[in-house]
Amino acid sequence: MKRSRPRTRPRSRAQSRALRIRALIALAVMAASVAVTLTMPVRLGLDLRGGTQIVLETRSTSTTKAGREATDRTVEVLRGRIDALGVAEPTIVRSGEKRIVVELPGVQDPKRAADVLGRTAQLTVHPVLGVAGAPGDSAEQPADASKERVLPDESGGSLRLAPASLTGQDVEGADARFDQQGGAGWHVTVDFKDKGGDRWAEVTGEAACHPAGDPQRRVAIVLDDKIISSPQVDPSVACGAGIAGGSTQITGSFDDAEARELALLVKGGALPVPVETVEQRTIGATLGDEAISAGAWAAVIGTALTALFIIVVYRLMGVLATVALLCYGVISYAALAAVGATLTLPGLAGFVLAIGMAVDANVLVFERAREEQALRTRPSTRSALTTGFRSAFSAIADSNITTLIAAALLFFLASGPVKGFGVTLGIGVLASMVSALVITRVLAEFAAGRPSVFRRPHLTGISTTGPVRDALLRRNPFLMRRPRRWLAASGVVLVLAGSGIVVRGLDFGIEFTGGRLIEYSTATEVDPGRARTALAEAGFPRAVVQSSGDHGLTVRTEQLTDAEAATVTETVGGLGGETEKVRDELIGPSLGEELRRDALIALGLALGAQLLYLAARFRLLFGTAAVGALAHDVVILVGVFAWLGKPIDGVFLAALLTVIGYSVNDSVVLFDRIRELLGKKDRGTPFARLTNLAILQTLPRTVNTGMGAVLILASLAVLAQDSLTDFALALLIGVVVGTYSSVFTAAPLAVELHDRGTGRRGSRRPGGRANGGKPAPRPREPRETAQGVS
Repeated sequence: MKRSRPRTRPRSRAQSRALRIRALIALAVMAASVAVTLTMPVRLGLDLRGGTQIVLETRSTSTTKAGREATDRTVEVLRGRIDALGVAEPTIVRSGEKRIVVELPGVQDPKRAADVLGRTAQLTVHPVLGVAGAPGDSAEQPADASKERVLPDESGGSLRLAPASLTGQDVEGADARFDQQGGAGWHVTVDFKDKGGDRWAEVTGEAACHPAGDPQRRVAIVLDDKIISSPQVDPSVACGAGIAGGSTQITGSFDDAEARELALLVKGGALPVPVETVEQRTIGATLGDEAISAGAWAAVIGTALTALFIIVVYRLMGVLATVALLCYGVISYAALAAVGATLTLPGLAGFVLAIGMAVDANVLVFERAREEQALRTRPSTRSALTTGFRSAFSAIADSNITTLIAAALLFFLASGPVKGFGVTLGIGVLASMVSALVITRVLAEFAAGRPSVFRRPHLTGISTTGPVRDALLRRNPFLMRRPRRWLAASGVVLVLAGSGIVVRGLDFGIEFTGGRLIEYSTATEVDPGRARTALAEAGFPRAVVQSSGDHGLTVRTEQLTDAEAATVTETVGGLGGETEKVRDELIGPSLGEELRRDALIALGLALGAQLLYLAARFRLLFGTAAVGALAHDVVILVGVFAWLGKPIDGVFLAALLTVIGYSVNDSVVLFDRIRELLGKKDRGTPFARLTNLAILQTLPRTVNTGMGAVLILASLAVLAQDSLTDFALALLIGVVVGTYSSVFTAAPLAVELHDRGTGRRGSRRPGGRANGGKPAPRPREPRETAQGVS
């Protein structure tokens, strides 16, 4: 015993030092989060607060007619500009043939936003032919960049310019940068495409053939018929060689805002046709106060029920986990405010659901601690917790890294609401890891070290194995005896649900199909909430109603017949007295073709990247099984919504992306346990036996995590209103199906893929026939039990 003390004390000091370090990190993170929460409010979306509406109208040019096709292309360019402005969750739709309705939530400077959106941003690069004879000549020159022209330069003098050698179509990207070493201040770096880089070298090589000081040694960069920079080619550039590398700098007296604005205009590209701002007004929220209030109460009740469930199951550790989850909420809220994200009602519901899903990491740790506690002859709560955190780390890290990969690709490759979802998802994952691995650990280890807790281990909630694990220990079922039966059952469910897509079809919402926009001016002010209720009773439950200006009301619906439009007008007139129809136009989809294509590409690459990661961390068959189960979940969710006749809209898209992340997490946790058992197995243990053991060991975590999410979603589905009910329903279906598929789809698929790869058949059933009809040898039973590894 004396020889063991020197080894024990340093270890105890190291643990205490690590605990203090984690405590300091937790305090620093919470202090910063509280400070941001109190000083920086989160921007609310159009559905919660409303915002600014800007109506643009496209104008024809001598070369391009402002029709539907040109207006649709203009919408996509504007969407890129709005994303670069930092405005999240905007609404951009084509209205009629030539108008574009842009709705921006929480914009602090609407005038600047309108100016940026309205600029054509036609970039051209011209060789300089010389100085013009008189400054007044510039007013008479044609605006056609393909001809010679005269424009004033930065100093006010006039330059004669040759036809454009490069245009904005040759630009690959642009960034605003600050030159600290050279003292040039803010400038914009422009990168050209391959052919554009070659042409830039030719232009600068020709200019370098003229002596220094000669105007023809200059190159003019023109934006919207205005020279923004006309630098001389550096004397070090040889004649005919030009500036290689395919990039240049636009310099000037820019501040940071002007440089960033110029960069986003150049990078976003020119508008196909010019636009003019015809209207700008303030609009109200798309959801009524009652719907917002009901959604908030549902979220509060669901969160309280989840916290109560965790406390009942894990007692003291559940209380500490609840405190950590509240800290998670503060950290996530602060991060959303810091990055300028926009919070919509589905986003708020997803944020609350993330709190329920953040329970997962805590449940993983507590269940591993229960296993360790049950395996030890002289158990210590603190040592069991330490081992639990260490054992659960790989599962927590792998499941969160796969989600972060998807979030990063959605952010960098997608646009619009899908890009915003990537931001929210990434913030939620990182905050969850901080909450579980730092805050929960600090609180749990501190509490476990108290003498009062040490004397009463039953208070911790991890001194017993729990009712789910006890039931599994008693029965010890062999679920993977016949994996093909589970796959057949999953296939039947898949076909039944998927047939709804073929039989009923998908009912795409206004965001995907477009619809009709009718604006009214009423004699008396009409409450949008009353108008929504009245229109729903009249047969238009999906109508989006907003206040517009002082006595205006905007109704946005799916495609309407003339009779249906008359019913809408009559309904509004019954609420507002004398009613005048100000505008009645067909509108295009807010989730346009390019946005949908980018989202699908980003989603496909995200799934591929997850597959590669799982293949690298586990085995290729595990990654294949996880992605197969994910596809199973997606098809079932979409099929059920098709059978129910629910709309496939932006809210459903957010729910679908959430389900994808949840499904992968469940599968990763199971496969992590299989990987652990593979490192400890006897050679004679069949893979199906190990998979079955992994299922039994992780099933308590799966049940408890699923219950935490289901309690929140059930509250939202029952108590919330409007589209939030569909959102909660989609997530509820996804959570149930995802929990089922991780056990009864992903696991059997992994078993079958493994057996096909090794050529082992019949080894799952002792006494079965293989090897030419001879009785197969009875495999050695694994020493592990459903309780843990002995």
